[in-house]
Amino acid sequence: MIAIFGSGETSPAMTSVHQELIARVSDPQLNAVLLDTPFGFQENADEIATRTIAYFREHVGCEIRLASYRHGGRATALEFEQFLSRLGNANYVFAGPGSPTYALRHWHDGAVRERLRAKLRQGGCVAFASAAAIGLGAYALPVYEIYKVGADPSWTEGLDLLGEVGVRCAVIPHYDNREGGTHDTRFCYMGEPRLRLLESMLPEDVLILGVDEYTACIIDFEAQSVTVRGRGGVTVRRRGTDRRWQRTTFALSELSHPQVAPAAVPDSASGRPEPDGTDGSPMVEQAREWGAHGRDALDRRDVDGVVAAILETENVLNAWAADLVGTDERDRVRAEMRNLVVRLGDLVRGGGREGVREYVAPLIDVLLSLRGEARREQRFKDADRLRAILAQCGVEVQDTPSGTAWSLQSQN
Repeated sequence: MIAIFGSGETSPAMTSVHQELIARVSDPQLNAVLLDTPFGFQENADEIATRTIAYFREHVGCEIRLASYRHGGRATALEFEQFLSRLGNANYVFAGPGSPTYALRHWHDGAVRERLRAKLRQGGCVAFASAAAIGLGAYALPVYEIYKVGADPSWTEGLDLLGEVGVRCAVIPHYDNREGGTHDTRFCYMGEPRLRLLESMLPEDVLILGVDEYTACIIDFEAQSVTVRGRGGVTVRRRGTDRRWQRTTFALSELSHPQVAPAAVPDSASGRPEPDGTDGSPMVEQAREWGAHGRDALDRRDVDGVVAAILETENVLNAWAADLVGTDERDRVRAEMRNLVVRLGDLVRGGGREGVREYVAPLIDVLLSLRGEARREQRFKDADRLRAILAQCGVEVQDTPSGTAWSLQSQN
């Protein structure tokens, strides 16, 4: 099997997908590995690996070992052979964020490609997400070079694992991305104009396989089927025409030889999709739902309800802690929580219910815990901002040798 995750590969939204895939390859036992090559150049590579392993242990309910190969030029011959051995013996191979071109550059050795192809022939599963997923096709998108550095649109050679199942394609995750707001960031940040140019560079027999965010495209070669799981869809596009599937199972032959229809594209003058009233991130949407509950409670002067909404928003951050999303999404969730905290402070100062300390104590303890975590991680600006928010809400924080204490400032 090949499982392609458009994004959110270590989020709660994709946990059940991993569990289902692992259950299908675990006879007689599971041997899962994490490939760290795509993010091997990053300074926080160790942290990403640790968080991913913890996600599989704590949420998926299984152990996954690290198959480390971060730089071909620095690895010894023994380290490379150990990497190949772990890769070859695994029946579940997972790789995710990072740089697709960096990974492909260090996977250029034919031995890596052959072991991945062997997984498909032997009934294992290759589960690639985000950057790693881009490398599955015959052609790979140098997304960072184009979007971040300003290189001209182009393709580079991919692993062509999907060619093993009869699908000659270029894989594009984050297909429905909407982070740009005022500019088109669909199609893995390329936007429609650049995608059209890139599409014109592909050979006639190569199609574009787009996978939306928080969506999995599961290709079962033995069953000759494709299953779409998650919140979005899978799109096959060729020369400006496309076909899309959502939450369904269909024949693999439809993917390799789709009957396509004209693609619906926005006015080229605007270059961006019409808003649909939702946010691209399930985490942010959950936080906004609790924010709406909190604002409703504020209107009713219900301190309990506001505190509950803030704590639930904090739970959203905890539940999605393993997801390797960008800081922007977490900042938006924190902004929802801070807004409720400040408005709760206004309610307290304006004469909220008596004995307010017992109602806000759980919330303040959570905020002080977040402040302590920020200080331990040397995020002093975040720690100072949390203290300032508490002060704005009438909470005085005292740092003492024995720990942190707090009190409600007297009201005038």
